[in-house]
Amino acid sequence: MPTDADNPSLPAAPASSSDPVRARRELIARWTQLANRIGYLCFAVAIATYALTFAIGFTAMMSAIIVGAVIVGTVLLAPAIVLGYAVKAAERDDRERGL
Repeated sequence: MPTDADNPSLPAAPASSSDPVRARRELIARWTQLANRIGYLCFAVAIATYALTFAIGFTAMMSAIIVGAVIVGTVLLAPAIVLGYAVKAAERDDRERGL
């Protein structure tokens, strides 16, 4: 059975740690990484759809796809980016303090 270590594109599972704070940080890091990927994918879909509207013509469906993708991408990316930086800063602070 494949594991997360076999596929580097998947977020790694939280390591078994005796520290519940670090385990929680790892879980948050996994979720933020996934939200980043989906959010950026939504923006890519919006851009591709916008470019496609010039080739086949503007329709209400294309507009709905573009607006929906931008909204979903924004809702996912805004907190994911902030939480991702917060986790990295907390880990860096722990390393600097020798924890």
